[in-house]
Amino acid sequence: MKIYSLVIIFLLSASLAGAADPIRVIIFGAHPDDCEYTSGGIAAMYSQMGHQVKFVSMTNGNKGHHAMTSAALGARRAEEAKDVARILGIKEYEIMDNDDGELTPSLANRFAVIKMICDWEADIVITHRPNDYHPDHRYASTLVQDAAYMISVPHMIPTGDALRKPVVFLYMPDHFQKPNPFSPDIVIDVTSVFDKKLEAVCANVSQFFEWMPWNEGYENEVPAEQAQKLKTVENRYMAWSKVDNYKKAALNWYSSAQLKNTRYVEAFEICEYSYIPNKNEIKKLFPMLP
Repeated sequence: MKIYSLVIIFLLSASLAGAADPIRVIIFGAHPDDCEYTSGGIAAMYSQMGHQVKFVSMTNGNKGHHAMTSAALGARRAEEAKDVARILGIKEYEIMDNDDGELTPSLANRFAVIKMICDWEADIVITHRPNDYHPDHRYASTLVQDAAYMISVPHMIPTGDALRKPVVFLYMPDHFQKPNPFSPDIVIDVTSVFDKKLEAVCANVSQFFEWMPWNEGYENEVPAEQAQKLKTVENRYMAWSKVDNYKKAALNWYSSAQLKNTRYVEAFEICEYSYIPNKNEIKKLFPMLP
């Protein structure tokens, strides 16, 4: 079975001066919108600093709509992903050709994930946690977890070019408690780029202004003006990232004074299947930390 992907590539105009050895981050979401929703803030910050970020959607998102056909929706979501990449300044956004709701932890998908991580020469890999409401989220997590060791095994990689460096795998946050809740190991203040993140999230018009309002029963309440639309998404969907939800963990990285003007953060849990970095290594991998 071949895995075909749509790859959206943006050449960054920003100079890499001061980033001779840029940090390379690859973020795997199950659907177009998952990466920017959970990690859009750090993606924007890395990009501004001259580092390299790639988003991967492991499905084409062609089912999440109440009115559009799958073919039309898949094409529309690919266009929305282009807008996301442009807004955040990320170099590449790849959409795998797995249908929405049909992602499986197959060997073909596993090999594709392994190859993407190795080809990107990733330092950081981020994905969903394995306990989640959506099967695509769970299987995306399984596939990335299954790659955590295999990226170091030459015979598992088509080119034979295994990654000969420590790679840190991280989980995105969620609110599920069983069998174990999300544990924030790393917390990043993204207040300075939150407006950019919100704009990127809202570039998924088909989702945040059409499908989700219909699915959740408030389609008649979506405001007409763009500013009010952004505020609606912020209030309804971004409350999870308010600093108060992660205050204790944030104090491991910031002083109380530094958090005084912090409104929004992004938090990540270290996957124990990968390299476990110490605090100094985390600060090098996340240079936006103080």
